[in-house]
Amino acid sequence: MAKQARAVQTWRTIVDAAASVFDDYGYERAAISEILRRAKVTKGALYFHFASKEAIAQAIMDEQVSTVDFTVVGSPLQSLVDVGQQFAFALRHNSMARAGTRLSIEGVFLGGPHPWGDWIDATARMLELGKERGEVFPQVDPVVSAKIIVGSFTGIQLISEADTGRLDLREQVAQMFRHILPSIAHPGVIAHIKPEGRVDLEAQAREEAEREAREAQGAGPAGEIREVREVPGSGAVSGVDAGVRPTGAGVAAGGVV
Repeated sequence: MAKQARAVQTWRTIVDAAASVFDDYGYERAAISEILRRAKVTKGALYFHFASKEAIAQAIMDEQVSTVDFTVVGSPLQSLVDVGQQFAFALRHNSMARAGTRLSIEGVFLGGPHPWGDWIDATARMLELGKERGEVFPQVDPVVSAKIIVGSFTGIQLISEADTGRLDLREQVAQMFRHILPSIAHPGVIAHIKPEGRVDLEAQAREEAEREAREAQGAGPAGEIREVREVPGSGAVSGVDAGVRPTGAGVAAGGVV
C-alpha cells in the first residue's frame, strides 16, 4: 500500500509540474528536461508513468475537468453559471486549468477524445436537467446550446487574457450568461440567477489566506514575535494551484468549459 501511495504521489507530482511547464511554454516548446527539473524526479520515474510528452499532455487535458465540481445544488441553471465562474477562477489561479485550456486551444488532440467533449457533455446534462425542472425552454436542444456556451466561454476567456490577463474574467463570464440565458431560460427563472455566481471565490480565497496567516502568526513558541507579511493577491489562492478546489455553499456546480 505504501508503495502504491508513493506511485500515486509521483504521478501527481509529475502532472502538476508538467502543467506549469505547458502553461508557461505551450506544447511544442515544453521540454521533458524542464518537467523533470520542476518535478524533482528521475527520468526513469517519469517514463515509468508516461510513455511520452504526448501522454503527459493528455493527462493534463483530462485533469483540467477536476478543477470544478459538477454537483448540482438547487437550480441547474444557477449551478451551470456557478461552474463557469469556478473555471474562470481556476484559470486565474490554477496552472492545471490554464495548461489544459492552452493545450486544447493549440489543437493538441493527440488522438484522444475531443478536448472539449467532457465540458460539452456536462453542460448538456445540466441543461437537460433544467428542462426537466421547468427552468429551460422545452424547445432548447441541450447539446446545441452546450456547444454555444462552451465555445463562448473559450472565446471570452481568450479575450479577457489578452485585455487584462484574465483580471476581468468573472465579469466577462457574467456578461456572457446575461446574453445567453434569455435565449434558453424562462424569464421568471433568470430573475433569480446570479450571473457572477453564488459565491465570490476571490473574496473567499482572500478570507482563507487571512485566516491561515492569523493561525501562522500564533503558531510560534510562547513569547515569540513573528512577522506576518501581507498576503498578495496571487498568494491568496496558493491552495488552488496545489490542487485544492474551491468549496463552500453554492460553489458545487455543473460544467462549462
